[in-house]
Amino acid sequence: MNEQKQMNIFFEIFDASLPRLGPGDDASTRKALRALLSAIPQCEDSPRSTKPRILDLGCGNGAQTIQLAKLTDGTVLAVDNHQPYLDELRRRAEAEGISEGIQLHLGDMSNLELEEGSFDIIWSEGALYIMGFGKGLTTCHPLLAPGGLFAVTELSWLEPDPVDEYQKFFANEYPAMADIATNLATIKTSKYEILGHFTLPESSWWEPYYHSVEDRLQTIREKYVADSKKLEVVEFVQMEIDLYRKYSSCYGYVFYLMQKI
Repeated sequence: MNEQKQMNIFFEIFDASLPRLGPGDDASTRKALRALLSAIPQCEDSPRSTKPRILDLGCGNGAQTIQLAKLTDGTVLAVDNHQPYLDELRRRAEAEGISEGIQLHLGDMSNLELEEGSFDIIWSEGALYIMGFGKGLTTCHPLLAPGGLFAVTELSWLEPDPVDEYQKFFANEYPAMADIATNLATIKTSKYEILGHFTLPESSWWEPYYHSVEDRLQTIREKYVADSKKLEVVEFVQMEIDLYRKYSSCYGYVFYLMQKI
């Protein structure tokens, strides 16, 4: 299967209509945002403290974008490289009556050509790994205003000595995956102060994400029953889900919260 056909079946599986396009939940987004906003001096009568400028990198269909717009009086620039995801985000924002606070941008997160110091908060749930965790932190650093805040979820090892079955899987899919201590050290060397971190609950993988994906996988199996190449992609995604079902205590997404130094 060529790369374009593989992307087509990928986007058919991870359709814009899904509740979320990766592990996460509204409660965790709100928890991280509250922690970041508490780091902004509320006594300051400034646009930064009352109307933060937020960049949401790899926004997907915008589950977290909606929360950011609802819980702040600022503006959110939502960036993704797949137009149907942005179209769905626009639809959801309009339905919530918050579309005026959200700007949509179709583009590559690693080549945005945005003005330095133009954001008070940068947000990225499950997407920064595309650039690489360390490179992503470095790339975003100049985009933040002095003392700007950054929240990112990153797939991380939660236990030492991964077993062969899932270690081999991630050695192929995300060889740069590291444990929490290593990621915290990377944050420090990237010129950020660590404000906190917490692991997403297992429920944030299942209720808003994997259950919906598994439903789509079954539909797509039936649709492409005679197409072995497309079924290979379907079963690969199923293998990822089955691995998490078996080893959920060993790895997960961690919310890392930091401030630009």
